[in-house]
Amino acid sequence: MQGKGLINFFVILISIACLYSLSFTFVTRKVERDAVAFAKGDPVKERAYLDSMATVDVYNLGFAKFSYQYCKERELALGLDLKGGMNVTMEISLKELISNLADNPKDENFQKALDNAEARSKESQKDFVSLFGEEFKKLNPNGKLATFFANKDNAVNNITSNSSDGDIIAFLQKESGSAIDRSFNILRTRIDKFGVTSPNIQRQQGTNRILIELPGVSDEDRVRKLLQGSAKLEFWETYDNAEIFPLLENVNRTLASTLKTSQASASTTDTTAKDSTSGGRLASLSGNKAAGTDSTTKDSSAVALEQARNQNPLFAVLSPNIGQGPQGQQMLGQGPVIGYVLQKDTALVNSYFNSAEIKSIIPGNVKLLWSVKPVSKESKMFQLFAVKPTGLNAGPVLTGNVIADARADVDQRTNNPQVEMVMNSEGAREWRKISAAAAATNPKKAIAIVLDNTVYSAPTVQDEIPNGVSSITGNFTFEDTQDLANVLKAGRLPAPAKIVEEAIVGPTLGQAAIDAGINSSVIGLIVVLIFMIFYYNRAGLVANIAVIFNVFFIMGILASLGAVLTLPGIAGIVLTMGTAVDANVLIYERIREEFALGKGIRQAISDGYKHAMPSILDSQLTTFLVGIILYIFGTGPILGFATTLMIGIITSLFTAIFITRIIFEWMIKKDMKISVSYPWSENTLKNANFGFTKNRKKFYGLSIALVVISLISVFTKGFSLGVDFSGGRTYTVKYENAVNLEEVRGHVNATFGVNSEVKTFGGDNQLRVTTPYLIDQTDDAADKQVLDKLNEGLAKVQNNPYQIVSSQKVGPTIANDIKVSAIYSVIFSIIVIALYILIRFRKWQYSVSAAISLAHDAIILLGIFSVFDGILPFSLDLDQHFIAAILTVLAYSINDTVVVFDRIREYLKEHRAKNESISHVVNTAINKTLSRTIITSLTVIFVMAVLFVFGGEVIRGFSFAILIGIILGTYSSIFLAAPIFADLQGDNETSVKELSAKEKGNLNPVKA
Repeated sequence: MQGKGLINFFVILISIACLYSLSFTFVTRKVERDAVAFAKGDPVKERAYLDSMATVDVYNLGFAKFSYQYCKERELALGLDLKGGMNVTMEISLKELISNLADNPKDENFQKALDNAEARSKESQKDFVSLFGEEFKKLNPNGKLATFFANKDNAVNNITSNSSDGDIIAFLQKESGSAIDRSFNILRTRIDKFGVTSPNIQRQQGTNRILIELPGVSDEDRVRKLLQGSAKLEFWETYDNAEIFPLLENVNRTLASTLKTSQASASTTDTTAKDSTSGGRLASLSGNKAAGTDSTTKDSSAVALEQARNQNPLFAVLSPNIGQGPQGQQMLGQGPVIGYVLQKDTALVNSYFNSAEIKSIIPGNVKLLWSVKPVSKESKMFQLFAVKPTGLNAGPVLTGNVIADARADVDQRTNNPQVEMVMNSEGAREWRKISAAAAATNPKKAIAIVLDNTVYSAPTVQDEIPNGVSSITGNFTFEDTQDLANVLKAGRLPAPAKIVEEAIVGPTLGQAAIDAGINSSVIGLIVVLIFMIFYYNRAGLVANIAVIFNVFFIMGILASLGAVLTLPGIAGIVLTMGTAVDANVLIYERIREEFALGKGIRQAISDGYKHAMPSILDSQLTTFLVGIILYIFGTGPILGFATTLMIGIITSLFTAIFITRIIFEWMIKKDMKISVSYPWSENTLKNANFGFTKNRKKFYGLSIALVVISLISVFTKGFSLGVDFSGGRTYTVKYENAVNLEEVRGHVNATFGVNSEVKTFGGDNQLRVTTPYLIDQTDDAADKQVLDKLNEGLAKVQNNPYQIVSSQKVGPTIANDIKVSAIYSVIFSIIVIALYILIRFRKWQYSVSAAISLAHDAIILLGIFSVFDGILPFSLDLDQHFIAAILTVLAYSINDTVVVFDRIREYLKEHRAKNESISHVVNTAINKTLSRTIITSLTVIFVMAVLFVFGGEVIRGFSFAILIGIILGTYSSIFLAAPIFADLQGDNETSVKELSAKEKGNLNPVKA
């Protein structure tokens, strides 16, 4: 074996890398177990324990130490279905949207109508726009809404001064609906780029709210910032500190005077306080020092501090931007920063500047903005900037509409994270003028880069920027720059969005279902490993080592990529286990054939690997193509499945081809006996000669009948759609004491007669129930009927009173575009696989028969879920897990089919000079691969059968889909795809020799 040393090196290197990536998961699990033991069932104590461990070093490698927070960010997280995550309800501010559409009028009745509509919306079932229209009519019966909305921006929607109030209301309803839809898509784009896998995002029907669930989230503040930012990017001219300092002094004096007046009026006795309001920060500091020196008790110190605050109220909490001159003297600092304020004092400073007295003395051309982050984590000190409104609209010099692209980058000079922005041509022209003007002043001016009214960066412009490429720098982490670039690229929300509710939710499947699923998967794997040894003797043990390495590599790579493991992801792992075993089975069957030819052990192994390689590569590459297509077109569960599948195929190839070969080489070197069978299994199906092509018409008839029945049922009976596809009614239920999730789910499902989603919501005594029961009926009678049924189910929990805290209607978590992309990705996968097979096998007959076989499997599987829905004693709902199941089936089916095709191609070449019929050669090829086909199918069936029987009720439909699908895929490969290929060749009794001559003749030029 060539390059054995290099392969050994890679195996060791990859193993170390995977172990390192997974080690963070082991560490965080230990810390979390310690937290559970410490809390003794108290979730508040558990959370407090974990918070206290955030910065504590919990992982020591000798050369490096890592905190719990660092490890948590790098663990292999579990998805919503397996662990839960963060639940957020976002509300789109239609009040601000309507105000913006009317150019923010100052009309008192208009603003009051908005306020009244907002108040009524909390209790009314009407939409916000209708409420606004009603309130406006109450306040101004003779007023016309067109007065406010007939502007240049709205003219494109045919809004004129003559538009009726009905036209305006219709326009506003259309715009609000569009704003919510755009917000939904923008938020989903942000979430997808945030890095979590398989999030849930759904609209709350009939409202301006969006429900979001993010799996495995630990940094809640980061989520809040990501979701609530409207992405209003602006570029502002700035003032120099020296221009604003006199204004700050004036504010300080006015505040002191106001406080003195209010104290004097409130006091019943005279007080004599020394009034010193000049001297700015220096006077304040010296006053504080003197007070601290003279005081001899705690009380006198507090009095002195209070006096200093009264004398210099602003400068007591805001430190002006003052530095040292060349001779050490104090002087005003340059630049747009006008002061520094501790985080705890920012609210007080805001209240000062927002007071009526101070607003009256601040010019209209001065706007004050905070920095987005403190100067440093240790100082907790935020900067205050002064920016200059310009132009006719008294606003920024440039807005974020000109940004064409944004990406996280690293400053080459300082090696600090930054965001690089690229502007469109119009923006680049304006930016060139603005930067040139700022650089021409003395001193040079800064331009503040402002996002959602906070300053991210305010660099001083040194030179003209000609190409429209700029950077946002600051005190950022790499995650900060990733999030900022993500928000800028996803786009600006059409209206501000705020979080109105948030909670930590439990897993969708429930802990009992998760434990059952994991335990049954492990049992299934053990069954496969035992079977491989039982059938292939010592070679089976080698294959098992490769399978274990394969699972280890998959988990390690997923952890290193920051992936979130979900049930569809586990489906991908199950499939890759099957393909890993399949590759070994192909090799072992070939080695057995080489042994049968009388070859020695070394030569038989070498030739076995050599002859099995085309089949392995073809079958794995076609499956990998499916993964690529699903990754490109898929989202949500499809994306998670595709990622796991592609990683698994690569690791399967590596382990099956290289690791097993290394082990065999080592065994040969040690003169160990290598056996690829037992006496009883040596000749199993070796001389099989079943008449597959002879009886093909019977199987065609069976398949056509099944397809017709399936299509009739699909188009007449249809399916039971799970909550993922249909949406439903959601209720938050609070019990007095902790409840058993599985017990409640069982009662609720039995009462409704359909599968409902039940998970913990906050504490272990609070649940969120989402049911698709009567989802097509939206009247009050249906609402009451659903509520009555829910109460009937919930009441079955004995001796535990409850109350329904809230209820709402929600849209499907699988949005329509995701469903469409799933359908297109499956269809496109079939087309691409057909094209690959055409290129690889050089005959269109292979492609067509493979496409027919795949379509056959998909249609019948859908038909089974339609026909037997309500008949079988378990749920056959179509949900996101069914998507993963049908993709698993298609990927497996094409893998199986290609192996049979590969043997047909090989036999056609070998029998080219013989007079055997095409039908005979195809039948021989099917029989020769029968052992491999059945063994591979059995290994996957073992796993899925155990999962189906012992995996629990919640995932029984999922395991049933894969189990039936694997049987279908095996059937179609043997009884359908190969015989169809034979029929497509023309006359089935044509000999291979005649066919070969005919093909060569077709290629020869025609002679005159």
